[in-house]
This record gives sequence, structure tokens and C-alpha cells, in this order.
Amino acid sequence: MNKRLYTITRDLHLYFGLFIAPFVLVFCVSVFFLVHAWSPGANEPPGPKRVVSDVALPEDLENLGGRARVDALQIVLAEIGLRGEIGYVGHNVNKRTLRFPVVVPGRETSVEIDLAARTAAISQRDTGLGDALVALHKSPGPHLVDIRMNWLPMGVWRWLADGTVYLLLFISISGVYLWAVLRAERRIGLALIGAGAVSFFGIIYAVIH
Repeated sequence: MNKRLYTITRDLHLYFGLFIAPFVLVFCVSVFFLVHAWSPGANEPPGPKRVVSDVALPEDLENLGGRARVDALQIVLAEIGLRGEIGYVGHNVNKRTLRFPVVVPGRETSVEIDLAARTAAISQRDTGLGDALVALHKSPGPHLVDIRMNWLPMGVWRWLADGTVYLLLFISISGVYLWAVLRAERRIGLALIGAGAVSFFGIIYAVIH
């Protein structure tokens, strides 16, 4: 056994594990809210609507699409005192309105911009801690990939979520290595790996059949 390699791997296994522990906790706890569809505050009605007048809209906003439109709308949000991740943008061509949700984990704001009148109608509701954890769990995701992560904090969260996955892979592989070099632990380790494999493939078999 290479003692230096073992020591370095053991230390990295420990320190990386401690670093990602809070992120793993977020993903673990959020699964309960995600699977059981229960979140205090998720069904709270929106608060009273307020209207902001004389909104300075970027030029040609009506004709923009995709990420360019979302980036332009982020400028509008900053002007009217809002912040958050912009979701799907609905464009009513006849009424000349843009309607979209703005999400901060734990809070959702509905914004409707009247392009002709240059007004923004805003209603907000608190969705609770459970919904906040679910929002973090599902972000980034496979939907609306061309406009997702348009708010800086969520962009940072994407990098942290990706980093958590890579570090989990390292911890898993290094854990197997650390177990393999400790002969006294090999028998119980093989039993646990076998039990985990049987459980995993048993669930997969049950699902696909």
C-alpha cells in the first residue's frame, strides 16, 4: 500500500465530504417535499396586486425572444425593484403584454408588463421553506435550458450543484479505495456493497416490469 497516496486520499475524502455535507443535506431533505408534494405555504394565495407606472422598457423588447428577451427583462426587474429567476415568458401579441413568473426560493412573483401603457402589474406570494428546497433541488433542470439560470445567484447554485455531483463521485470512488486497502474491513464491506447492489437492481427490476 502506498502510504502517501492513502493519506492524501483519506484527507481529501474527509474534507470534501465535510464541504459538500450542507449541499447533500439540501438535496436529501428536499426529496421529502418533492416526493410527497407537501410544502407549508405552497398554496398560499398571492398578495394584493400593485402596479408600477412609467416603466422604462428596453428598445425592441416586444420583438426579442429566448435568452435575449429574458436578459432584457432582468433589466426591467432591476428598475421596478424586483430580483429573481425568470421562468417561461408568455407573450400576448394582441394585448401587447408579457407575463412571467419571477422565482426566489421561497417566494414567487407574477409580473405582467403592458408594453403599450409601459406598466408592470405585480403580485407576490410566499411559498415556504419546503418549496424553496424543491426549487433548489430541481435547478438546474432539463426544461427551458436556453433561458434558465438568468439570475446570478441561481447561476452560482448551478456550479455548486454540479460541483457537489463531481465531489460525490470522488468520495464514492475514494471510499471504495480506502475500504479496499483495509483488509480487516473487506468482509463487511463486500456484504454491504452486495446488499446495496441487490436493493438497487431489485428496485430497477420492479420498476421496469
